[in-house]
Amino acid sequence: MSLVQSISSGLAPVHKEGWRFVAIFAAVTLLLFWLAWPALGWLGVVLCLWCAYFFRDPQRVTPLGETLLIAPADGRISAIEQVIPPTELDLPREAMTRISIFMNVFDVHINRAPIKARLTRLTYVPGLFINAELDKASEDNERQALTLETASGQRIGVVQIAGLIARRIVKFVGEGDQLMAGQRFGLIRFGSRVDVYLPRDVAPLVCLGQRSVAGETVLADLAVMGGARASRME
Repeated sequence: MSLVQSISSGLAPVHKEGWRFVAIFAAVTLLLFWLAWPALGWLGVVLCLWCAYFFRDPQRVTPLGETLLIAPADGRISAIEQVIPPTELDLPREAMTRISIFMNVFDVHINRAPIKARLTRLTYVPGLFINAELDKASEDNERQALTLETASGQRIGVVQIAGLIARRIVKFVGEGDQLMAGQRFGLIRFGSRVDVYLPRDVAPLVCLGQRSVAGETVLADLAVMGGARASRME
């Protein structure tokens, strides 16, 4: 394999949703150079490269298992707590385990289905754009809620939450669709959070502060009950 092939094989393609933004950054960059503002032009080059990096869409290898719950987003596990799910999920009004994944502007923002299931409910809720790491962002921010039902009848909630910079949640699926584990279902532009709601007694297999990889990291096994997992940091 040549050096060029080695480098190109490590680069992820840009998702089609990102190309127009890359084109806008590129056009502005060319204009800045044409106006003889090289310093700003080179800043435009950096921002153009960052935009392409933000919208990257790498391939992922998803573990298969009827009861495995896979991370829907890249990012940091920012919270694992017992909460009442939001009304838009149409889940029982009782405490469930919520795993929150915070995505910064350098994470992959393509979101993936956590389990093989049917999308029974898809609800968009307009709202604010406060810091997605804050707990109240789950109720106050713009968000999109997905309710998934597995073949065994278990229901899982997934909520995409816009953040300080995010201004649009893009969906790739619709109500009634049958989703495969690891399938791309949407993206959130420019920084955000994804919450996953699972039955209260299911044991999370991740820890606070851990990094998750969408479509690959196992968040939980719906067949395994128990409490929070212990962890340590080095």
